[in-house]
Formats: sequence, C-alpha cells, structure tokens
Amino acid sequence: MSGPVPADMGEVRAAIDALDRQLVPLLGRRLALIRRASELKATPDQARVPWRIEDVAQKVRAEAEAAGFDADLAEAIWRDMMEHCIRFEENRLAARQREAGGR
Repeated sequence: MSGPVPADMGEVRAAIDALDRQLVPLLGRRLALIRRASELKATPDQARVPWRIEDVAQKVRAEAEAAGFDADLAEAIWRDMMEHCIRFEENRLAARQREAGGR
C-alpha cells in the first residue's frame, strides 16, 4: 500500500471511496471500448472470443502478481467483468440484428 496508512475505519473507508472515484471512470472507458467493439462485430455469436478471454485473464494475472495482488482474485474479478461485457455486446448485437430484420 502506498501513501499514509489509514489510522481508523473512517480513513480506510475514505481511502476506498477515493480509489472507487478513480476506478469508475476507468471502467467507463473500458465499457466505451466494449461498445465500440460491438459496433465492429456483425452477430451476437461474435461477442465471445475464447482466445481473447484467456489472453486477458493471463495478462491480468501477471499484472496482479507484479503488483503483489492475489492473482486468483484478480482473475476472478476480471472474468466476471468480461462475462458482463460479453452479455452487453450480445444484447447490443442482437438488438441491432432485430432492427435490421425489421427494415
């Protein structure tokens, strides 16, 4: 942990809140890129790319290990996030297909 060590739970919570304020915009940028990926794909079955999922998971594990963070936990968090992103893409692609079919 870098920076001063929180003295009490109030300071711990304030530090967590500060980190969350930094994380949310980064996650928003990630989702914007996922949205763009869905615009570049044609069908819902293209949303899940197994080799890419494994590639990201391995990169996250390596980054976590280098940072002294539990690699298993980091991988689990990212896999959950990737599943949400895949569903987001699948839904957008399916909606686009329905709209194209209705024209």
